[in-house]
Amino acid sequence: MNAESSRQLLADVDAYCQELRPTEELCYVEHRFNDQTIELAKKYKLLGMPIPVEYGGRGADALTYARALARIGREGTGVRTFFSGQTSIGQYPILRYGNADQHRRYLTPSSRGDMILAFGLTEPDAGSNPLEMTTTYRRDGNRFLLNGVKYLISNGGIANAVVAFGYPEGKTGKERRMSAFIVETSGATFEAEDLHAKPGMFTANTGMFQMTDHPVPAENLLGEEGNGFRIAMGTLVSGRLSVAAGCLGVIEDCLDETLSYARTRIQHGKPIGKHQLVQEHIAEIEMARAASDALVERAAVAKGASDAAPHDAELAARADFLVAEAKFFATNAAWEAADRAVQVYGGRGWSELYRVGRHLQDVRVCRIYEGTDEIMKLKIASALLGKDFAAFQ
Repeated sequence: MNAESSRQLLADVDAYCQELRPTEELCYVEHRFNDQTIELAKKYKLLGMPIPVEYGGRGADALTYARALARIGREGTGVRTFFSGQTSIGQYPILRYGNADQHRRYLTPSSRGDMILAFGLTEPDAGSNPLEMTTTYRRDGNRFLLNGVKYLISNGGIANAVVAFGYPEGKTGKERRMSAFIVETSGATFEAEDLHAKPGMFTANTGMFQMTDHPVPAENLLGEEGNGFRIAMGTLVSGRLSVAAGCLGVIEDCLDETLSYARTRIQHGKPIGKHQLVQEHIAEIEMARAASDALVERAAVAKGASDAAPHDAELAARADFLVAEAKFFATNAAWEAADRAVQVYGGRGWSELYRVGRHLQDVRVCRIYEGTDEIMKLKIASALLGKDFAAFQ
């Protein structure tokens, strides 16, 4: 992507965010899904930002895409989560591991907004360890039949197609190897429901679905059979970077809101921004922003280099490591920044009517999904110690 195309995309993202904000704020306080997230994304052609132009995308490089997600993250973690589900972990594995026919059938319509995508790895009893998944598949002529439940899936209740993972039915030992499928969600054998019992991200869709002998055409096998674990892990690097970038946006918005409030809120006869302890909160939020920005940029550059040379194991390992660092740091920094912003706002901060309170509710999940804090720490430490020190060998 050249510099002018990058500037235009980021300008379109900013225009999108400005137009979306009034609806997003209304939907949030009413605790309902914001369908304008998708409709306005169609208007500004943002539903395939890093997808090549020949498939209807914008052809964004990894750094530009990260900057776009940071801007979107300022509008709320729910908004950014939709884009992560659609693009970072929905379109990405199809682009990276799919064939030309799959690119045509899924990347083009999803980039236009005619198809919503999701990523189905997590199950009720399998979170951080996908080896404990119970979803299975079996071959039936020119199709596969999938059985299982996927849980806490971003876009899971609205997706037209899901990149889903399962193990071959009845296999054990070395024969029990995960495979990935592009699963269309139509038909009575695929049952989805929205999950509403969550303490934030009310404007985003979170769902679960059950597959009961759900037919998937053989041509929708993603990559080679038995290669699903590699596809899942590679996709999660993309997803983690998107979370880190979105959390940078949360910190940026918390800083802006806190600065504005500290300049105008009067207590003890002067603006609270003149109180030293309030200034301490502001300084800490700014340091969180600056450090997160640097780590996200470094990780995005490494991810771009890895994407450009997909068979280079060294570049892939470096991207995995730097993205884990960025994800761990930025998600924790965003949580602390939102907490400090709420403290500056006082009682008003503990309200969904104010942006900082909404950020606090939303951003906590970022330390869980796409890899928990604990998993990120293990990845970082084992990368430094060496592969012989991996915790779960």
